Amino acid sequence: MDNYQIINKIKGGLIVSCQALEDEPLYSSFIMSKMALAAEEGGAVGIRANSVVDIAEIQKSTALPIIGLIKKDYADSEVYITPTEAEVDALVLVGADIIAMDATNRPRPNGESLDTFFKKIKKKYPNKLFMADCSTYVEGIHASELGFDIVSTTLSGYTKETKGRLLPDFDMLKKLVDSLDIPVIAEGGIWEPAQLKQAFDLGCHSAVVGSAITRPRDITRHFIAAIKEN
Repeated sequence: MDNYQIINKIKGGLIVSCQALEDEPLYSSFIMSKMALAAEEGGAVGIRANSVVDIAEIQKSTALPIIGLIKKDYADSEVYITPTEAEVDALVLVGADIIAMDATNRPRPNGESLDTFFKKIKKKYPNKLFMADCSTYVEGIHASELGFDIVSTTLSGYTKETKGRLLPDFDMLKKLVDSLDIPVIAEGGIWEPAQLKQAFDLGCHSAVVGSAITRPRDITRHFIAAIKEN
């Protein structure tokens, strides 16, 4: 699929995030590939996946567009979603259809700014689709100005500036949809079908749901919390 087809393929649909970190019981590329297949059979229009090995395995199970990222911690930066050129290179090599990266205003490893980093990456891969994972409206606007193809609300509530924010961040979503001409993806804190419907009512291009579908440990905790409230 070319970029136009990829953008249209995910329009109006649900993207399922199939991720499991090392400390989770379902940490397995094979299991993530089956999660992706189940999501496709359920009607998903795309997959969001972390790591080269998971993406490569998921590609064997489904032809859905993949939003790829690599989570990696660096000692000198809070940015962990596709933080350096090395992660971008690896995602391009494995064939991720869209590359997601942190687009907050926080310094990247080695003190590199988002502006410097992204201009370098966009010059290197001018025909690749890039998705900006943002935590605020201002960051989303700035990402669009830099040349990102897609903006998302992914990191709202996950930065020092936005910690404690009520999720889903519908206010941020609405402002971005009203301000931008590029696709805006709703992501973060969607646990109920009604919330998903509200995101689309606000005009999002598509929406990502992860924990509520593919993380049974978190899903169990969600239900247990409801019991404890009683």
